[in-house]
Amino acid sequence: MSTKPIFVATHPRACSTAFERVFMTQRATIQCVHEPFGDAFYYGPERLSDRFEDDEQARVDSGFSKSTYLTVLERLEREASEGKRVFIKDIDHYLLPPAGKPASVAPSLRRIKRGVGTTNGDDHAPANGVNGAANGTTHANGYATAPTNGVANGTSNGINGTASNGVTHRVTNGITNGIHEASGHGTNGVSHCPYPYDTPAEAGNPTVMPREIQERFHFAFLIRDPHFSVPSYYRCTIPPLDEVTGFHNYDPREAGYDELRRHFDYLVREGLVGPRVATRPDVKAENCGAKETIHEICVIDADDMLDAPAATIEAFCKSVDVPYDASLLTWDTQEDYDFACHCFEKWRGFHNDAIESKALVARAHKRAHKTEEEFDAEWTKKYGPEAAALIRKAVDENMEDYLYLKQFAVKV
Repeated sequence: MSTKPIFVATHPRACSTAFERVFMTQRATIQCVHEPFGDAFYYGPERLSDRFEDDEQARVDSGFSKSTYLTVLERLEREASEGKRVFIKDIDHYLLPPAGKPASVAPSLRRIKRGVGTTNGDDHAPANGVNGAANGTTHANGYATAPTNGVANGTSNGINGTASNGVTHRVTNGITNGIHEASGHGTNGVSHCPYPYDTPAEAGNPTVMPREIQERFHFAFLIRDPHFSVPSYYRCTIPPLDEVTGFHNYDPREAGYDELRRHFDYLVREGLVGPRVATRPDVKAENCGAKETIHEICVIDADDMLDAPAATIEAFCKSVDVPYDASLLTWDTQEDYDFACHCFEKWRGFHNDAIESKALVARAHKRAHKTEEEFDAEWTKKYGPEAAALIRKAVDENMEDYLYLKQFAVKV
């Protein structure tokens, strides 16, 4: 039985927050962590997104301007120390450079030597624990922590424990690639985009997270037809919602399908998921060197979930080793509501429907089929011809990746 932290990788507007609320009902046994890597992706000194690049105040006001990929992993380690199974739902492109740019390891995840008997600045193999900090010694960011005995998977070296495949580096006066890791400022004090990093890459790895860290998670996937996710995201970036979300323009690079597909293929190639496919004994992923004991591929399509929520959630639970009970599908208490409001606070405006919901119920009728012309007419009526053209282009660009992933979706 798997006890690894569950990592549900998805793209924006995939009904993923409704999906997440299912597991937020199990607070006694599951510790849900909502989209943690967005902190580093958008706001911190290792940010990959340029959405807030020219608005340093917005980054500071977010409260996450010092968040790195390491501090996010340290948070996950603290969550795991409570003894519950960790459930992470996150936007997968938060782990990948935008626009298909080549990835290299996030600076904070490089191997930094710490502990007794070391020489400052030497390349090294790390001790166990986050960022090489052993048994309560000081971490790279200067604060000490007690060990957390791993991440509910029986390992003793934490979520990111040993670092990546011999990646080594030298740290000089806390400056990496001209970026001071505590401030996000260059050596001349001028803020600038920290990517690309001056760090090594791992062969074939499209993310900034070393493979050695990724293998500590149990990955699953959630997808939705771009005909619905793209206009849903667009709506969050125009009035009146943009004043709440803080996202004042639609960026097609944030659709997320390309990144999700490339990461999915990497996890398959590396044997971290597959080759078996959940509920699909007739399907196996190709080019997969995984043993049969490795986690099977589990892809949930949002439309399938909305048509048959109970059966779909039960299939997911079976695949990731979570006990299923019909009570997971209902969250109608004040405590449930307050907990959701707290968890979703940092992404205001994006999760209103999920916050106000009380259960995951099957829709009365399956979604009616529409022609492409009907979609175009609908988008034009709602948003105008220019926006409709932008939405159409984004939908068309992402359909191939969506259909590729959909071939692995669970069948119930």
